[in-house]
Amino acid sequence: MRATVIVPVLKKARGGRSASDGQATVTRTPESRLEEAIGLAQAIDLDVVNGLVVSVNDPRPATLMGTGKLEEIKASLDENDSGLVIVDHPLTPVQQRNLEKEWNAKVIDRTGLILEIFGRRASTKEGTLQVDLAHLNYQKGRLVRSWTHLERQRGGGGFMGGPGETQIEADRRMLQDRIIKLERELEQVVRTRQLHRAKRKKVPHPIVALVGYTNAGKSTLFNRITGAGVLAEDMLFATLDPTLRRMKLPHGRTVILSDTVGFISDLPTHLVAAFRATLEEVLEADLVLHVRDMADVDNQAQSADVLRILKDLGIDEAEGEKRIIEVWNKIDRLEPEFHEALVQKAQATPNVVALSAVTGEGIDGLMDEISRRLSGVLTEATVRLPVDKLALLPWLYDHAIIDSREDNEDGSITLDLRLSESEAVELERRLGNGPKAQRDDWQ
Repeated sequence: MRATVIVPVLKKARGGRSASDGQATVTRTPESRLEEAIGLAQAIDLDVVNGLVVSVNDPRPATLMGTGKLEEIKASLDENDSGLVIVDHPLTPVQQRNLEKEWNAKVIDRTGLILEIFGRRASTKEGTLQVDLAHLNYQKGRLVRSWTHLERQRGGGGFMGGPGETQIEADRRMLQDRIIKLERELEQVVRTRQLHRAKRKKVPHPIVALVGYTNAGKSTLFNRITGAGVLAEDMLFATLDPTLRRMKLPHGRTVILSDTVGFISDLPTHLVAAFRATLEEVLEADLVLHVRDMADVDNQAQSADVLRILKDLGIDEAEGEKRIIEVWNKIDRLEPEFHEALVQKAQATPNVVALSAVTGEGIDGLMDEISRRLSGVLTEATVRLPVDKLALLPWLYDHAIIDSREDNEDGSITLDLRLSESEAVELERRLGNGPKAQRDDWQ
């Protein structure tokens, strides 16, 4: 379908307030907003024939824009034969309906466009349920009064009878019934996820979650360090459903890496609510990798959007310093002088790693940083495992850093290792279960 993308730039809201009042100080340029909106449209294979940045000095409740702008856009639509208009701004149901009448074209706003993309990308039952629920909540206020010929008349004489249940009321009731059904199904999904988390805690592998703005390179990084085959394309919202994989850190410790849905500015509240079960994976993570596209001129604004959503989920700034590592991705796309400067800046900045998920540059540094952050204060120990305790060996390789190993003639094994304080306590407990277990040298 031939589509036109419109980015309204609101100069002043009604009542004299600036349109930016109360919002983040980091803002995007209209040109970058237009580029992102076109990218969103192309993500569902729309043929974008025109993109317009429209200044709106005084937003109208009925149409958002003034009559002059409406006529200019109408002429452009006719010239380009556009049957679809995407307005990169939230529209009320009244505004959407009035714009469709003015332009004689289908009109959707930013929320509707993102919902369409998520509907295309959802591949699991959970993802489909979440998108359906968000879509129904969005559509509930946008039912058009049609089918009036199907009105039922109440019985009785006089003027008090009036029409009975109209078709729009029936449709709204059916939508609400469907929403209730989906919410019940999602409650089951939440319970299932909680069971999975409980099982993972019994095998206490740390969880590392990837978060970031859409198209920041999360899935490419996920594939690079796990060897998984998750879809990774230069496209907004290329992947939607979360993926979890086990991976081994350089010193042998096993962790679970979680790739989550990409964030975006002005993420619809319907989607935040619907995807809360998925996003709770981030809350459960021991470590969060905030992946940033450093080749994007708007990476500062994108980072602010991600941090704002993390805060809404319950990860505040103080906690974030302990749990978040910033991953400055796509440094391979920078000019050599900017590339070198950014790498040096990352090395001098705490909790930051610069890398390229495509070329592999900087990946080793990230893995070392993950190991360091998850290990905490390490305890050094020399442990001798007798023959009847060799079943502990896999656990040690999963939870400790093995510096050296000696296989003794009597079948026992002596290990020089390092492990965290909590795991040292657990090892003490496991070794204390038999009289032949020996802890030769705790340092």
